[in-house]
Amino acid sequence: MPRAASPSRERPTARTAVINIRVRSADRAVIDQAAARLGKSRSDFMLDAARRAAEEALLDRTLLRVDRPTFNRFLAMLDAPPKANSRLRELLRLKVPWG
Repeated sequence: MPRAASPSRERPTARTAVINIRVRSADRAVIDQAAARLGKSRSDFMLDAARRAAEEALLDRTLLRVDRPTFNRFLAMLDAPPKANSRLRELLRLKVPWG
């Protein structure tokens, strides 16, 4: 019986463009480790990460128009002191696996 293709390997259209980059060995090792944990190839992992970063960069330049009361509420939230967050404090104490 034929095996089903894994979702990360299915391609609706063929890839034709090439992107080449040079990286340090340590960077490649971290990328390979993360890709392996997600069950992806290095290329798929890097393409997904680059696409997400590109989309975020484009969305950061998106203009949102709001009325004055909404904008004032937004500014008030930004100016308010942060609330205590023990889970975030614990997370920030953890050592990162790549460094």
